[in-house]
Amino acid sequence: MSTAKSVQPKVRRLTVVRKIYRSRRWRMGFLMGFVVACTPVNSIQEQTTLNSRYTDEQPALSGNGRYVAFVSNRDGDRKIVMYDLERQVFVDLPRLNQQQAIAESPSLSRNGRYMAYISSNQGRSEVAIYDRATRRSEILTRNYLSWVRNPTLSPDGRYVAFETSRRGQWDIEVLDRGPNIELDIPDGSTSSRQ
Repeated sequence: MSTAKSVQPKVRRLTVVRKIYRSRRWRMGFLMGFVVACTPVNSIQEQTTLNSRYTDEQPALSGNGRYVAFVSNRDGDRKIVMYDLERQVFVDLPRLNQQQAIAESPSLSRNGRYMAYISSNQGRSEVAIYDRATRRSEILTRNYLSWVRNPTLSPDGRYVAFETSRRGQWDIEVLDRGPNIELDIPDGSTSSRQ
């Protein structure tokens, strides 16, 4: 009997130690799962790859096939981004996406220097153009009293076609930016004005 009594406390102690170990292991697993769930998945990779776990839509390809611009939901904001397919990196577009405005429907010129897009601010849609060389946007339809949508840019960046509801129905208008703009020409160098 003395051996049975001495075995029983050891078995109980071993059972208690197993319960403590399992409890700690479960807590550690739960804590690690929580940390992993709260950490952005592949955040570094998603910053440098074309497709992500976020919504990407409305793609526009430059005439030379090097750049693609699209509307993305990355970083918690809906904005236009541009990706360089040759170098496989995102292109910096300073001052394009404004806090108070929604940018959508991008269209690119031949070398991606110019981007036409719709900018909506306080419920009003405008056709705008962004110049990557000067890093500035310009509203092209500031005096239009009608709705505008779906801009398309000519390869050289001079003409912008878009839909407008000026006559109470959707019609097409073509806007000439004028002969004094610097064109986006095939080789990407600056054009000589005549």
